[in-house]
Amino acid sequence: MSKTFTRAEVAKHNTEDSLWFVVDSKVYDVTDFVDAHPGGESVLRQVAGQDATVAFYNLHRHEVLAKYEDLCVGTVENEKPQVATPQPGDLSAVPYAEPLWLKPAFKSPYYNDSHRRLQKALRVFTDKYITPEAQAREHDGKYISQELVELMSRKGLLHMRLGPGKHLHGVELMDGAVRGEEFDYFHDLIAAQEFVRPNARGFQDGSVAGMVIGLPCVMNYMKDEARKKAIMDEVFSAKKYMCLAITEAFAGSDVAGLRTTATKTPDGKHYIVNGTKKWITNGVFSDYFITGVKTDKGLSVLIIERGEGVETKPIKTSYSLAAGTAYVTFDNVKVPAENLLGEENKGIYVILSNFNHERWTMACATIRQCRTIVEECLKWSHQRLVFGKRLIEQPVIRQKLAKMIALTEANQSWLETITYQMCQMPYKQQAQHLGGPVGLLKMSITRAAHEIADEAVQIFGGRALTQSGMGRVVEMFHRTYKFDAILGGSEEVLADLGVRQAMRQMPNSKL
Repeated sequence: MSKTFTRAEVAKHNTEDSLWFVVDSKVYDVTDFVDAHPGGESVLRQVAGQDATVAFYNLHRHEVLAKYEDLCVGTVENEKPQVATPQPGDLSAVPYAEPLWLKPAFKSPYYNDSHRRLQKALRVFTDKYITPEAQAREHDGKYISQELVELMSRKGLLHMRLGPGKHLHGVELMDGAVRGEEFDYFHDLIAAQEFVRPNARGFQDGSVAGMVIGLPCVMNYMKDEARKKAIMDEVFSAKKYMCLAITEAFAGSDVAGLRTTATKTPDGKHYIVNGTKKWITNGVFSDYFITGVKTDKGLSVLIIERGEGVETKPIKTSYSLAAGTAYVTFDNVKVPAENLLGEENKGIYVILSNFNHERWTMACATIRQCRTIVEECLKWSHQRLVFGKRLIEQPVIRQKLAKMIALTEANQSWLETITYQMCQMPYKQQAQHLGGPVGLLKMSITRAAHEIADEAVQIFGGRALTQSGMGRVVEMFHRTYKFDAILGGSEEVLADLGVRQAMRQMPNSKL
């Protein structure tokens, strides 16, 4: 049983030989920790024998107390800690920190019990298994562990990341939280948002994002059914890794400008591939490359296995090397003709086929990241003291928070509207009607992220420029939010796509 002390007893421990203080009614003995304190010993001696709660939360995140839990020797007599310590699976009680459908007072027509079960199961799994590794790998730049990918595979997480479909039928998802046959786009939305909560942007992409955008090309366009099943089984079971290799130094959004060539051998049995690809997510550790190439009369897509003539080099970007971002070289690579996905010279349809889902998924993730920043800023503005007042008491700070909340909630609402249409439309209709709205949504939320990142930095000040400590979450977001404004189609390209689609539907209407 934990010991209890009166505040008078704690106050006696204010000497060099015995240094105690109180944080949130818990008593800490830091006598032997003074020399190891990262902030120096003088900071601790200033609060010796005192209640250091206000000073502590002005300098540290609550998680620091868990890190040094062994220094806690008891509690203050007749007092209980008031600051909540989140447990795996917990929902945040901070206003706007969770989507409104997860708040008891709010109702939604979109979510049922299966959605709530999946959200709970994913929250627990993410908090327990993904977040600790994500934070470690984001820092050290190592790739996701094989053990974690295999665990994700056993839980059905790799399968569900491709969205609803026959590949989920018969698959037990999160120990039965939801059946594969009932998995819809709102389950998909939940998964996309829960997976990014660890706030480790490089690891987020390193967590087999290449499979998410590459495997659908195999699933939908590989003609050899036996080979298709074998590759899907390898990837879903975490035995092999896959990436989408389209972008080049010469061609990003301009897919038609690709320069990597695939020339058929005289006997027609192979393609000889030459060229380079750049900024390929997961390319460093991938076994399969879904590759856009120029053939004799147009664009084609090949699945190329790592082997002779395939070389990958890591590219250092704004986020962690954990993403496995690669520069890929194909030097006279011999590829069997049966590795062609779809029709020769019609590869643009293969590439475009998954763009809506990819962009929608990115919108889900960015909205969730913005929501995390709103939570961070609400917490900080309530605990940070400046000029003798909490930050939240300054009208200018409340204006910034209002803007951030409004942008996040508006985009979440638009996301749910589009998601409902995805649930109602077969794939062909989605391609016909939702390309523009999804593109505009992604542009909208990445523009909102720009505003939210800017306001968050102003609220946190210098701490938002530091990769550790109080502002580390905001620093990460401010440094990496632009990835979602570029990857999957830049804001300008998607904005133009949305308006051009509207133009095609414009009637002969006059003012």
